[in-house]
Amino acid sequence: MGEKRTYALQAYFGEGRQELVGHVPHAHLLGIRVVRAGPCEAVLMLPYREELIGDPARGVVFGGAVTTLLDQASGLSIACSVDVPKAIATIDLRVDYLRAAEPGADLYGHAHCYKLTRNVAFVRGSAYDRSPEDPFASFLATFMIGANTAVSPYSRLVGKTPAEESS
Repeated sequence: MGEKRTYALQAYFGEGRQELVGHVPHAHLLGIRVVRAGPCEAVLMLPYREELIGDPARGVVFGGAVTTLLDQASGLSIACSVDVPKAIATIDLRVDYLRAAEPGADLYGHAHCYKLTRNVAFVRGSAYDRSPEDPFASFLATFMIGANTAVSPYSRLVGKTPAEESS
């Protein structure tokens, strides 16, 4: 029987833990919210707002906002995979659109870190609006982990207990 795995963000696993993305100014500006975070995965939500529309004729959200949602979900899934917080940088993120997102709907990004090596993380997932069973996009991504000397923003977070964070 294998050892029990520990995760740096384990104390923050669960639903609605906004502090997991609250430190990212771009995510804050877009209004990205944490739906759920757990071992090697994350689900984030981008609330529909008119200023995010990229196709006024159809009311569809700009693809850059969708890419940002998926990049943020990916980074969080990696942060939820490591035992010590590490800097994370996007190497490649490929998004395949399967259909247009539903106009007026909140958008969700689900990311799963399925492989973690010493320096690279591999993530896959989907973006959906009404149901995870009917995604409007799928994606694959690779990330460099721990290669840059910047301190992971999660380092400050794990230095505090969840009770201290909420006070």
